[in-house]
Amino acid sequence: MKFLKPLLGLFSISALTLSVAQASMPKSQVLLADLNTPYGLQVTIVSDSDSYNNQPHIHNNGVYFTHEVLSIEQSQTDIAYYDFATKQIINITNTPVSEYSPTVMPNKQSLSAIVVEANGKQKLWQYPLDSEVAASRIFDWIEPVGYHAWGINNDLVMFILGEPHTLQYSLVAAAKGQVVAKNIGRTLIYNHTMAQFIFSYTQNEQHIVARFNPQTKQVENLLRLPLQVQDFILKDDSTLAYALNNRVYQRNLSGNNTVSQWLDLTPYCHTNITRMSYNNDKLAFVCDVAED
Repeated sequence: MKFLKPLLGLFSISALTLSVAQASMPKSQVLLADLNTPYGLQVTIVSDSDSYNNQPHIHNNGVYFTHEVLSIEQSQTDIAYYDFATKQIINITNTPVSEYSPTVMPNKQSLSAIVVEANGKQKLWQYPLDSEVAASRIFDWIEPVGYHAWGINNDLVMFILGEPHTLQYSLVAAAKGQVVAKNIGRTLIYNHTMAQFIFSYTQNEQHIVARFNPQTKQVENLLRLPLQVQDFILKDDSTLAYALNNRVYQRNLSGNNTVSQWLDLTPYCHTNITRMSYNNDKLAFVCDVAED
């Protein structure tokens, strides 16, 4: 698997996608809300709306996201990057296999992503930002990986698909992961201030947000979310935010039951907001595209 030099793949998102009658994955669009401009909230379209565009990962200078590439024979996904400065799209991977869940690694020198390999197995790979270095597996033995989040000590948590789905914690050098929780949701976040991982799981038919301390290996329940909420972000170290339909709500991680509306994104998304990523007063969000 060869990692392409990003500047060679610089083009508009419309050129990234071949025209076909119907996408094989649900259509969705990535948008960017800038909350701190002289004119107040401003929203920019990041991706097209003709295919699957999802799993945004916002970074200091842009947004990485999963983009569906369509051809007559098949559809697959690549990792794309929207640059804040140029407002253009770079195809980061451009491979014959599918990649998902782009995440900047702690060393800031590589992206990690879930790769659906040719044999169908889902494993965690790294893509060095230095285009002269080839991509490689991070773990040969841990699979099937669905989502992941990095700590700061070359450690991470992973959503491992199964019956039930499990949250596993591992050091990169470890022989195998440690099961932390079961029946988990898809959102995994590392809180740098607390040096703990935030995740959710289902317990007694309730959707619970919890945190995992990698030092003590203990899990602590924090609060309960609405059952229909699968995705959430940390607005700051003590505030969680999640979307219902096309509005974003916030509440304190302390367990305070007070919920307040943070953003009304109805003018920009007429259906449902399904994923979000937040950094430096910028919110990347995914809007479902209604089928005709």
